[in-house]
Amino acid sequence: MEKLYFLGFDFGASSGRAMLGTLEGTKLEIEEIHRFSNDPVMLCGRFVWDLPRMVFEMKQALNKLSRRGVKVSGIGIDTWGVDFGLLDKNGNLLGLPVHYRDARTDGVMDEVFRIIPKEELFGMTGLAFNQFNTIYQLYAMKQAGDPALEMAESMLFMPDLLAYFLTGRKGVEYTIASTSQLLDPRTRDWCGEVFDRLGLPKRLAAPIQRPGALRGTLLPEIARECGVDEIPVYAVGGHDTASAVAAVPAQGRDFVYLSSGTWSLLGVEVDEPKCEPGVLNAGYTNEGAVDGSIRLLKNIMGLWIIQECKREWDRRSDAVDFAGLVRLAEQASAFKAIIDVDDDVFLAPGDMPARIQEYCRKTGQPVPEGRGEISRVIYESLALKYRWAIERLEQDILHRPIPVLHIVGGGSKNAMLNQFTADALGREVAAGPGEGTVIGNLLVQAMAVGAISDLQALRAVVENSFPTERFQPKNTADWDAAYARYLKLIER
Repeated sequence: MEKLYFLGFDFGASSGRAMLGTLEGTKLEIEEIHRFSNDPVMLCGRFVWDLPRMVFEMKQALNKLSRRGVKVSGIGIDTWGVDFGLLDKNGNLLGLPVHYRDARTDGVMDEVFRIIPKEELFGMTGLAFNQFNTIYQLYAMKQAGDPALEMAESMLFMPDLLAYFLTGRKGVEYTIASTSQLLDPRTRDWCGEVFDRLGLPKRLAAPIQRPGALRGTLLPEIARECGVDEIPVYAVGGHDTASAVAAVPAQGRDFVYLSSGTWSLLGVEVDEPKCEPGVLNAGYTNEGAVDGSIRLLKNIMGLWIIQECKREWDRRSDAVDFAGLVRLAEQASAFKAIIDVDDDVFLAPGDMPARIQEYCRKTGQPVPEGRGEISRVIYESLALKYRWAIERLEQDILHRPIPVLHIVGGGSKNAMLNQFTADALGREVAAGPGEGTVIGNLLVQAMAVGAISDLQALRAVVENSFPTERFQPKNTADWDAAYARYLKLIER
């Protein structure tokens, strides 16, 4: 049976990696060939992405690939959502892409709502309101009179931009564009009315490409420099969550997915967008899936909080890895305090342990001390948030129960959090694969070359290739009591 090889670039908010996928029949094997740090930089008062370094690291991966002597059938790129670069009429980059946590969008949402009321904007775009969405980044540039916006001829999101530097060809992939709040989820195309009413230049809106489309081939000079062929580059689920959800090892749609990483993206797949007020009130959003359907999901703060705590603790004293923090959390008392992980106080980088303690102090709860207690508060609070989000989905939107939660991504490797989640939900949790994002990336490439027929066949390959661990609920009475406390906390 012929083996096919694919290269997947998966960029996260703090690191990136290149993974080599080997597909033989219905079995996929993956191997990391290059990992690198992806560090944003504060430059001239702006928090920006080091894009030249990203391209450099991609070339490093291609150099390593050349030494393997394998001929890959494709390259795919996925990244986080919303961020973008602007190109002038000659295709030159107009400044480094700005990080979604930059302060330039502070207060901009209210300015936009004065032009397009919140409920109306949701009805047009179906996207939940986050101040870092592309729409607010562009409007902030307009309000500031940023000359880059005036000079720009096209806008490319991060995976599109990286593909452009590899191939020299422009394109905007559907799933990544769907994170912008500039798309009409019904037509799966740009919403011209939003551009018009906000005075944003419609020339930025390049034609949308579907996952599986050929973006181009490696530029000859890059192929020569790295010692590889002029490899085809395919549009995959450019939004990392879209790639991760594609890799859920389940058939049909009777499941909730949770892509667990720096962010927790929790939701279901539906054929058509849901843009009614109940969806808005529940904080759910309509984003694109690799098969053209809709990922109806809620964006939850995720493991960002524990990552920031670890960063602060490592700075103060000897470092402890995440497994060590889990062990400390297991030894701490249960339910000492609860936080709402989506409170704005936890959004920005900084001294996260102190913020958690101050939050507990202000809400009249015992203040957790030390790494173990604080870590346990975070993990328990995440599990409770997942329950709240699924209840909103079942009761306010779908009006039916969903029997199982599938967790993919790095967070699926945390057995304690998985068990907490099963306990909080009172239902089965299936965890894995941990490398869901890059697996989805690789297998969409396989779909593009005709080696896999459709999304269900893709998921069958995942199920056949990677183990899944199942967690059954325990101690549900204790978690029910904790959830009652959580509801009182968020209703204040």
